[in-house]
Amino acid sequence: MLDKKLLAILVCPICQGHLEYQAEAQELICKADSLAFPIRDDIPVMLENEARQLTLDEKLG
Repeated sequence: MLDKKLLAILVCPICQGHLEYQAEAQELICKADSLAFPIRDDIPVMLENEARQLTLDEKLG
């Protein structure tokens, strides 16, 4: 579980937009850029080349 204070200040490194925390997937989601940033060992990896593209279902959901 990520610290709530950390979650409150993190933004997407590309668009500076809001990130949605997905605890079960251990990812931070930016719907604006359709990217999911991984969280490894409780550390968000906020690098564009480490992010995965969201599926169509994830974009719409």
